[in-house]
Amino acid sequence: MLHKCSFLYKYCMNVTFTCRTQDTLVMITSSLQTSVAVFALIILHVSALDTFKAAVYEHAVILPNDTKTPVSLDEALFLMNKNIDILEKAIKQAAEQGAQIIVTPEDALYGWKFTRETIFPYLENIPDPQVNWIPCQDPHRFGHTPVQARLSCLAKNNSIYVVANMGDKKPCSSRNTTCPSNGHYQYNTNVVYDAKGKLVARYHKYHLYRELQFDVPEKPELVTFNTAFGKFGIFTCFDILFHDPAVTLVKDFHVDTILFPTAWMNVLPFLTAIEFHSAWAMGMRVNLLAANTHNVSLKMTGSGIYAPHSPKVYHHDMETESGKILFAEVDSHPRNSSTSPPAVNWSAYATSITPFPGPKNSFRGFISRDEFNFTKLSESAGNLTVCQKELCCHLSYRMLRKEEDEEYVLGAFAGLHGRRRREYWQVCTMLKCRSTNLTTCGQSVETALTRFEMFSLSGTFGTEYVFPEVLLTKIKLAPEKFEVLEDGRLVNKNGLSEPVLTVSLFGRWYTKDVHSISGGTSNSATTYLMIPTLLMIIVLQYAVMV
Repeated sequence: MLHKCSFLYKYCMNVTFTCRTQDTLVMITSSLQTSVAVFALIILHVSALDTFKAAVYEHAVILPNDTKTPVSLDEALFLMNKNIDILEKAIKQAAEQGAQIIVTPEDALYGWKFTRETIFPYLENIPDPQVNWIPCQDPHRFGHTPVQARLSCLAKNNSIYVVANMGDKKPCSSRNTTCPSNGHYQYNTNVVYDAKGKLVARYHKYHLYRELQFDVPEKPELVTFNTAFGKFGIFTCFDILFHDPAVTLVKDFHVDTILFPTAWMNVLPFLTAIEFHSAWAMGMRVNLLAANTHNVSLKMTGSGIYAPHSPKVYHHDMETESGKILFAEVDSHPRNSSTSPPAVNWSAYATSITPFPGPKNSFRGFISRDEFNFTKLSESAGNLTVCQKELCCHLSYRMLRKEEDEEYVLGAFAGLHGRRRREYWQVCTMLKCRSTNLTTCGQSVETALTRFEMFSLSGTFGTEYVFPEVLLTKIKLAPEKFEVLEDGRLVNKNGLSEPVLTVSLFGRWYTKDVHSISGGTSNSATTYLMIPTLLMIIVLQYAVMV
């Protein structure tokens, strides 16, 4: 440890502290020059880990028999404990395998489809992490909090960070015109406990999806926390499709890894869980630890540990009813890794070339409620362009052979998406049609036979937020089989592909959204950014430990 003290002495000039080894005591006394913040950052750098082992658990939730009739607190706790019993086994297994953090899914403790009244017995008061609370040691400090106490103890007893999703209730005054009739705000909430059982993060989901039992927070919360193995941000499920908090955490708060509990229902061709979540990690150039609930009847499956360059591990299972734990070692600071993909100018190539000659067999078709412009891949090889509004999509391709009973199309869509007509999408896609009838192009299809020797897809995107997707037959990803070039082309590599369902560039033009949301800063986030006192505590703790 003596060499660390020497290193720190070279850079830090305003703190007196002690570095101790087994037989050496070094006292470093400084003058008054640089700030405590700089010193703390150096300490974090010295003690940081280059990689860490992560776990995510896809949980088959034990659901209540009835979500329309209120139950007692004891009945609610009994159900939640049955689910936590299963999560406990996963948490212990993760710790035994050497994982430093485990993510569990959204709605994992009690399920979904509640009313405001029937969800209430499942909720607890979850305080702001600034209160410095270890529920395992002080379970009654904030009232009746048995779920938080148990989760905290699981983290503490297994020396692992635990990420869980539960419900938070916050009392409000009837004098407040927005206060609900039951006198409480109710939030879909993620909590994080560190390896000592301390509550270090709390996040209230902002973009609810048919969740009438919960309230929308006043503004998006930007929640981060630091560890020896990187800086983490957290949000939930539907949040990933919006600028705040998802993009802001990466772009402005520079997190290394996103923690992502979700209850994701798969929707082909662009929004299966493993497909979009892996694409988001690549497009945003961060790690994403995604834990999905598992419910085959609702098409809920698809969890993974995704690095910027490629999925580390993933799971998609529509055959069984059981849960699944996944492990992978990932870079603590992926943007500094040698495997990190380069920054991409998504429109550079597409705007530099002359569009390929106009096709004679173009037509319109729908993917869900979005009207695409399509053109058929008539030959086994070719160059095609199809446009819609400001977006032109270019495709160069070569099939191994053209299967007689399969049709592929190139499609372009630019506009407000779906029934809501609030989110602006730009999508370039090459996809397999459900049948040789072109009216089926864009419908759900899960198997294919056609292999591609080469493909190159690009588009004249007006946004920098583009997510590259390649989905293979039987809903599989293509790790290490494609890449995005710096000029925005999505291309295959390492030779012949497996049979392809879709190759897509999924763009989100957030500034063209209806009622676009601007970011804000939560107390949890600013705690780790701006408080010199905390930095001094870190310094002193480090000095004592070494």
